[in-house]
Amino acid sequence: MNTKKNGGELLFSNRDLRQLIFPLIVEQILAVSVGMVDTIMVSSVGEAATSGVSLVDMINVLFINIFAAVATGGAVVASQYLGQKKTRRACEAADQLVLVTGLVSLVIMAGSILFRRQLLTLLFGSVEEDVMANALVYLILSALSYPFLAVYNSCAALFRSMGNSRISMEASIIMNIINVIGDYALIFIFHWGAAGAASASLVSRMTACFILLYRLRNKRLDIHIGVSRHISLPMIRRIFHIGIPNGVENSVFQLGRVLVVGIITLFGTSSIAANAIANNLDGLGVLPGQAMNLAIITVIGRCVGAGSFEQAEYYARKMMKVSYIINGLCCLCVILTLPLTLRLYGVTEEAKALGGLLVAIHCGFAILLWPPSFCLANVLRAANYVRFPMCVSVASMVIFRIGLSYVVAVEMGLGAVGVWAAMVVDWAVRVICFVWRYASGRWKTFYQAG
Repeated sequence: MNTKKNGGELLFSNRDLRQLIFPLIVEQILAVSVGMVDTIMVSSVGEAATSGVSLVDMINVLFINIFAAVATGGAVVASQYLGQKKTRRACEAADQLVLVTGLVSLVIMAGSILFRRQLLTLLFGSVEEDVMANALVYLILSALSYPFLAVYNSCAALFRSMGNSRISMEASIIMNIINVIGDYALIFIFHWGAAGAASASLVSRMTACFILLYRLRNKRLDIHIGVSRHISLPMIRRIFHIGIPNGVENSVFQLGRVLVVGIITLFGTSSIAANAIANNLDGLGVLPGQAMNLAIITVIGRCVGAGSFEQAEYYARKMMKVSYIINGLCCLCVILTLPLTLRLYGVTEEAKALGGLLVAIHCGFAILLWPPSFCLANVLRAANYVRFPMCVSVASMVIFRIGLSYVVAVEMGLGAVGVWAAMVVDWAVRVICFVWRYASGRWKTFYQAG
């Protein structure tokens, strides 16, 4: 039984939160490990393959965040309907979400394959030919997995809306097992290099997608697919109302990261490889925060749908405290284990040393700045207050993450370290804006039940 708060029953007990958050942390660890396994195993082939894979992974993350943004829109809408106890409307939202993410991902897949060389040249300029060759192969095979990954993300978001993150965790475990076995076989036995890593990821994502689609057809679930047999433009608009601003924000954020990598390419292959290592390892430090981002959507969305902003504030404070504790511990662990983890990468000592420094910068400042910079924004989104986080994130990215990176890295000659210093400034600006707007209470005036 949930405890009482000011005469009302809480929507989530501590046990409910643990059952939601713990599988999400495991799932986030597994999600990051896919990229880590690819990079570590491909690094045995050489720096050209490692650099080619890392460049394409930046593009992959850009598109994955588009899919995740639409999935977030669907998850918010479904959570709000569950808070209103309108389960059929939640199921209709699920059908439209799966449909629209499938269509969007097919368009992105086709464009990425048809214009692969132009895309890589546009974003990264003239890179060494062996790096480009590996990047082209890896991009084609990665693009083929986009529809499966997009639908998988949508299904996982819908399970989280029900407070059931264990099912998506189980699918993620299967996906990672397939990916690791496939990587080992295709890279070390068949010597496919970057193509082997991408092929293993493709098969693993297909499998996870089909598993969640099958399980989401269970009509005993509060949210299941197969209820709506037609396209519902009002429901899609409701999903897009949240998904599009979030998608623009995430896309600009990731595009900014890609453009910043374009700056890093000016400093040579070792800097590119160091950046790839840092992107792998620093992601581990903020995994709990990523998990809390997803949990916040479910919890705050349910509270908002039920019309209880008092509980929304209560859970926002509670989940931010948890984010700080577990995020800080994880960042410290990443920093302390750097001497061991850096040995896993088959790159030069110069690349390892620079990669370690970049990870230390990221995780050191993330202990203080990451939770309010990212988690708090999802509290606002779950209440349909989506434009302010989008505008702040886009402006901060353009001015500080990109503009300041060029000034500090190129003009001041600090190289890759300057790029990551500019990232810290970007975080600080986001923290100031989001804390101020949350404290103002304006985010509580934008939700309208539908």
